Amino acid sequence: MLQRVDRSSSGVAAVQKKAPAEAGLHAQVLDHLGTAICGGQLTPGSVLNIDELVDRYGVSRSVVREVLRVLAAMGFIETRRRVGVMIRPTRDWNVFDPQVIRWRLASDGRMAQMRSITELRTAVEPHAAWLAARRVDHDEASDLVGLAAKMWAAGKAGDEERFLDLDIEFHRRVLAASGNEMFVKLQDLVAEVLTGRHHYDLMPHYPHEQALQLHADVAQAIQRRDGDRAQAAMVQIMEQAFGEMKSMWEQTGEPGQG
Repeated sequence: MLQRVDRSSSGVAAVQKKAPAEAGLHAQVLDHLGTAICGGQLTPGSVLNIDELVDRYGVSRSVVREVLRVLAAMGFIETRRRVGVMIRPTRDWNVFDPQVIRWRLASDGRMAQMRSITELRTAVEPHAAWLAARRVDHDEASDLVGLAAKMWAAGKAGDEERFLDLDIEFHRRVLAASGNEMFVKLQDLVAEVLTGRHHYDLMPHYPHEQALQLHADVAQAIQRRDGDRAQAAMVQIMEQAFGEMKSMWEQTGEPGQG
């Protein structure tokens, strides 16, 4: 059970003191319910009862109502007359929400989530690299080449945390350099899947030298304004990532293969 809310206090000062605790309880309840929905413990069509949630988590009705408001905004639930708060099917979820991706990565459907985001990245990032080669300015291109060099050093040293940060930044900059504001909005999704691969041990401790070289190839091609080579190298990065995950889900028997 979560830490119970102290309802004995009153007055403005008490509300101000309780606010951080309420915020923490809200985050905990939201994580519990979000993960349960993504993991299938709460199935589509299931009905949530506010009073039961208050008792289960030991929180106030206001915390529960705020959690349900957030879940509704994500497409997870809807309120039906004479029925109550009902879990909606997966097709209604906001699957682009980074929090939803985080919950799905924490569930039994982790590999399916990895697969869907990697397929999206394969469709978008190579073209983003192609656009970047046409639109990037000199300083941005130089920074990208320097970033690829830092990735190489971190990868060779086996510094996983450093490599992850640099990898996220590299792909963020390619998306930004594309000049397409809709591509740029995908950077949080890319960060979540890269972080998820690291967190759940779905990437090698030492990155393959080919992967390091391909990131350098993308950066150098963008700097030379060679869109076709930048696109081709990014396709290879995506194919390699997909191949690494495919071998893992085939070994574990997790869903995702098709």
